Amino acid sequence: MPIELTNESSHTVDEQRLINVAQAAMNAMFIDPASELSISVVNDEVMEKLHVEWMDEPGPTDVLSFPMDELLPGKAGQPLVSGMLGDIVIAPQFTAQQASAAGRAFEDELDLLMVHGVLHLLGFDHQEPDEHAVMFALQDEILANFRSEAGTA
Repeated sequence: MPIELTNESSHTVDEQRLINVAQAAMNAMFIDPASELSISVVNDEVMEKLHVEWMDEPGPTDVLSFPMDELLPGKAGQPLVSGMLGDIVIAPQFTAQQASAAGRAFEDELDLLMVHGVLHLLGFDHQEPDEHAVMFALQDEILANFRSEAGTA
């Protein structure tokens, strides 16, 4: 399967939903459905190690993305972009606390993080205000479309 998900955490997540939202984000960005994506769901301790090692920041975080082929989004009317997207790592324990603090449902927060992770794999960032505006508007649009199609709007 092009999207592989491994849950190494002690938390239960809706694995098929995570795969579906990742696929929706890929579709929205004109990425070939046969492109490879790896999703790992990990405990906070594992996430903290990755966060320190790769971002040089202390403590766990919600999501990390590790691009492989450094693909860029495709465009309508052109051939779909194909290749290895990379790896997305999500920490559900951290995510549950974050969702609670933001007043969002856990599943909605996971959806958001999955789309966020896919966008990072495709070169989007949010360090600068203009980048933030573009990335978050796109993220909101993808999530709205996903929820509408999934009947969870």
